[in-house]
Amino acid sequence: MYKHILLIAWVVLTLMSCSSDKDETQDEAEVKSTAIIGTWDATELIIDNETASDDAKFLKQILDFLTEENCFIITLQFNEDLTASASNSANYIEVNATATGLDVPCPTEFDTNASVYTFDGETVTTIDEDGEELAIGVTIEGNVMTVDASDLDIPNFSEDGQLIFVKR
Repeated sequence: MYKHILLIAWVVLTLMSCSSDKDETQDEAEVKSTAIIGTWDATELIIDNETASDDAKFLKQILDFLTEENCFIITLQFNEDLTASASNSANYIEVNATATGLDVPCPTEFDTNASVYTFDGETVTTIDEDGEELAIGVTIEGNVMTVDASDLDIPNFSEDGQLIFVKR
């Protein structure tokens, strides 16, 4: 009887110590594909100051200023149901000259576009309500997403460079 108990205990321990047959590369792909889910705010435009246009340089300064004021003019929302939306206030930026310099108030108006998306861990492909497809290369490291600005179809932000988004 004692030998049977030991044999059963050994079988149970052996079964418990076996590693999972789950494919770890499948887990990694699943983590990458869900890493984009959430709300992302544009916080920085990285450009080459030697080759960038004056408009891009000015836009970078405005984005930096507004980000410091916790004003985000481009926000992307990716949902688990594969729907997405983009809010863009870039068309509503006002620059006012004051006695102390330039003032850029946080825009209160924005344009919103809805779409569906797929994400394979490297490329976000969106299809808007007009059926237009847009493929955007992205890199996600933790709560920071880097997007090639030339891939975006956002007025005034389609210069060469990288747009940095931070997840809320």
